[in-house]
Amino acid sequence: MASQAGWYPDPGGQPGMYRYWTGTAWTEAITPYPQTTPAPQLPSSPVPAGPTVRSSRSTVGWIVGIAAVVVIGLFAWAMFGTGGSIPGANPSPRVPGGESSADICPQPATDSTASAAPTQSDGRVRAGNLSFPELGDPWSAPTVDNRVPYGDFGAEQSAMDQEDYDGQSGHSWVSSIMVAPLLSGEGFPSTKSAAELILKCVVGIYYDNTNVQRNDTSSKAHPVDGHDGWLIESELSFSIPGLNATSETVLLAVVQVDGSEYSLFYASVPNTSADRLPEVRAALADLKVEK
Repeated sequence: MASQAGWYPDPGGQPGMYRYWTGTAWTEAITPYPQTTPAPQLPSSPVPAGPTVRSSRSTVGWIVGIAAVVVIGLFAWAMFGTGGSIPGANPSPRVPGGESSADICPQPATDSTASAAPTQSDGRVRAGNLSFPELGDPWSAPTVDNRVPYGDFGAEQSAMDQEDYDGQSGHSWVSSIMVAPLLSGEGFPSTKSAAELILKCVVGIYYDNTNVQRNDTSSKAHPVDGHDGWLIESELSFSIPGLNATSETVLLAVVQVDGSEYSLFYASVPNTSADRLPEVRAALADLKVEK
């Protein structure tokens, strides 16, 4: 990120708004008049942000590598995929300095491949100090991946919704549920801001040229085991050739698991598999913070 403090286009995507960057982290302060608004008063001892330099594997892009995304689905995040990602997206990560806030999302890692996750003897799926109860059939065994925007290796389960929906082998649409650590070096000012930014990246990058109508039905505080958290529930509507699903429900929660450390819970269920939504909600209700 840029080291110079100042007002920059809001990474949360609010049109015409600017958010203050301290040089190491985003603050809660926003304004439509960056030229005349003074810098906000900052705490005398700000919480240090984590390192911003990441290895090629952990400079993850997000919940679904763009091209690979197409293979697994909805955001086929192969991790988060409840759907099939739309081909052609080529996001360009930006840093503060006057660029459009729509381009603030990080680029997906090109070396992200799904693999089997370690077997959990207690029947829970865990990553990033978060865990949820493993779901049974038709959900797959847990896998690991690192295609989460602003994230690192996570653990997810998926359930087939429509195989080869566009006539091409391997292009499938799935329901998905996962947990993953977020890299604190990105300087999230709050769980709310992090949740808003990540969902914006999911819609903006992984649906690319597809016209997606986003309708947030809920955005509220969601503490987990006494830890600060924020939950956004959204309905995404779309029309994709060959795909039976026309919408899906997304549940995205960011939890402050420890100090400046944040982790993500994500689930997406297409309307053609709506019967899976209750068990996804139950898993969210049983989400736990682990040390």
